[in-house]
Amino acid sequence: MKYIAIDLGLKRIGLAYSAHKDIVTPLPAIIRKNRNQASAEVKNVIQAWEVDAVVIGVPLGGSSEEEMRRRIEHFMNLVNFEGELFYQDEAGSSLEAENMMKGEIKYIRDGRVDSLSAMIILQRFLAQKR
Repeated sequence: MKYIAIDLGLKRIGLAYSAHKDIVTPLPAIIRKNRNQASAEVKNVIQAWEVDAVVIGVPLGGSSEEEMRRRIEHFMNLVNFEGELFYQDEAGSSLEAENMMKGEIKYIRDGRVDSLSAMIILQRFLAQKR
């Protein structure tokens, strides 16, 4: 089964890929200009990697969970993805990704942290499936 994880943000969309339970690879993030451009780019990535399922990070149990799920569902409708869609708790994934980037010469908001966050989200999801 091939998975793409999405860390959906208002400015950047982090992406990670896995076709094997033990290997998750961060992909280049998408810089979001507007939702149509962003959804088209996500759709292109999903098609290029021949993905079976999408795992999306969502803040589970928080006050914003319902609103975030609504936004995610709207975005995925724009992507028009026909495969399976899974939600995974993203709590702390961005902070964990930032800690992984410590030691870099300077912190650049180019999406690397967002894709590392997506990688963490997908690793959590795959660990639960074992």
